[in-house]
Amino acid sequence: MDASTINELLAGSVGGAAQVIVGQPLDTIKTRAQTAPSGMFKGPMDILVQTLRKEGFFALYKGMASPLLGIAGVNSLLFAAYGVSKRIISPFPQLSLKEIAAAGAMAGAINAVLASPVEMFKVRMQGQYGSPSDKRLRAVVSEMWRDWGFRKGIMRGYWVTVAREIPAYAGFYTAFEISKRKFSERYGAQIPVWALLASGSTGGIAYWLACYPLDVVKSRIQLRATPPQGTPVQYIARELKLVVTESGLSGLFRGLTPSLLRRRVEL
Repeated sequence: MDASTINELLAGSVGGAAQVIVGQPLDTIKTRAQTAPSGMFKGPMDILVQTLRKEGFFALYKGMASPLLGIAGVNSLLFAAYGVSKRIISPFPQLSLKEIAAAGAMAGAINAVLASPVEMFKVRMQGQYGSPSDKRLRAVVSEMWRDWGFRKGIMRGYWVTVAREIPAYAGFYTAFEISKRKFSERYGAQIPVWALLASGSTGGIAYWLACYPLDVVKSRIQLRATPPQGTPVQYIARELKLVVTESGLSGLFRGLTPSLLRRRVEL
């Protein structure tokens, strides 16, 4: 690994930590919109108001420790996986958009190995509403390991995270590349920083639009007291059906607005 790659990974980790800090309040609102009992909240704004009133400002940062601790590993793995995936798909540096999508899908599947436990602990912290029985992150980790072990505890929700990350990163990298190439047609190879940021924002929006119902399923499965039963296909399909039964098709998109806003704020 050369010095420039190390610098890129370090910069990505620092930037990722900044994204977590800036975007965590919106992520907490998103997770609670996805997982709260029916009727508990009227919408994202009500989640914000009730959280601030009942739990205080710092409740919006519940679960932040998990992604902060994991961001360096997650970003490094994604960066490496995407680079390797592109080389596997094509020996040429300029990939078609279909090849970009395939490389992004491969990188997303690999990235789920770290993203799944990081997000599971975050979700379980965000799903606590300020009662005296609320647990700290260390206690949540210990409890999941003690009661369920590695596969059903620490890695709970892994397969639905894989299912989410495949379309999510296919969408992200494709939209990012389309936007970047459009800017390159006007500004040449060295496009302005604002254009890169705009491309990243476009990619982030595509990320959520490509996978959001699966993110709802993932949050619900990871927060539940017991691990899912059956094969991944069975329990994902069962959870999708349950969401629609409880809330209609709109239930599959609860919390989408905070997610899209988060992508804009982070950039």
